[in-house]
Amino acid sequence: MNRTDRLLAIILELQAKGHLRAEDLAAIFETSKRTIYRDMQALTEAGVPVVSMTGQGYSLMEGYFLPPLRFSTEEAIMLLLGSDSIADSFDERYRTAAAAASRKIEAVLPEPLRAEVREVQESIMLIVDAANEQESELLRQLRRAILERRRVRFHYHARSREGAAQTREADPYGLVNFSGAWYLVAHDHLRHDLRHFRLERMETLSLLTQHFVRPANFRMEPRNLERDRPLVVRVLFDREVARWVRESRNFFVVQEEDTPEGLLVTLRVREADEIMPWLLGWGGRVRALEPDAVRQRLMEAGQAILKKNSPVSKRY
Repeated sequence: MNRTDRLLAIILELQAKGHLRAEDLAAIFETSKRTIYRDMQALTEAGVPVVSMTGQGYSLMEGYFLPPLRFSTEEAIMLLLGSDSIADSFDERYRTAAAAASRKIEAVLPEPLRAEVREVQESIMLIVDAANEQESELLRQLRRAILERRRVRFHYHARSREGAAQTREADPYGLVNFSGAWYLVAHDHLRHDLRHFRLERMETLSLLTQHFVRPANFRMEPRNLERDRPLVVRVLFDREVARWVRESRNFFVVQEEDTPEGLLVTLRVREADEIMPWLLGWGGRVRALEPDAVRQRLMEAGQAILKKNSPVSKRY
């Protein structure tokens, strides 16, 4: 945190808490008491009415305030809950930024509104899987590559290659978080087209010296994100499991439609391997309508399961 940001943050802390000692501020901003003393002097010289009271620390003169942001109760609740819920999906830098943003928003709220927002925060819990150390590092590197327009190289484990990693080079356009999983949206130089790469399947990422120009017409919109999935698959689920299918929120689903026969689901994929595990998980509750290749794959997989689980003599 640079000094200007820290000075503003000190004002917000004093505005929110009333009185704070130098050692309290030093602990909050992870600096020394000597630095806090200098900051207080700088604020005073800038015209901020800082009051120093023996034994109580620092406060702001009654009636002093920064130009306020005006939020309705609903706006404040959504800002703070949103900040809380997504913070764990990002790396440490952005988690820290989310916490700082929450403090700033709380600081400018009138006390009655602050109390109401706090009550709602304590009544609602949003559980989001935190990014692990490896994923956090990938997010940090990819964010930098996106901002600097740098090509990246990495090893990628695709389902279709049965676990074998393949070296890929790509121009990173953006990041998407879907149901807790991060995906890189990038121009793939192996396929010469837009592709999605799941971060959990990426290894040994490095930023290259080559720079790229992102297409001026590219937008992070669903229609653009579906460009690299040319295979349209339609499947019919039994009505009894329709509710649970909707809850599963598969990344490749683009349309759901209730019919008298069941739930008709349309998916867009690059290849059938991407959705086979999900479809097989529904057992006899799903029927592939098209293409024929997917229906054939399901039948072959079912036969393989029967063969694998047929009665055998006990060997253990």
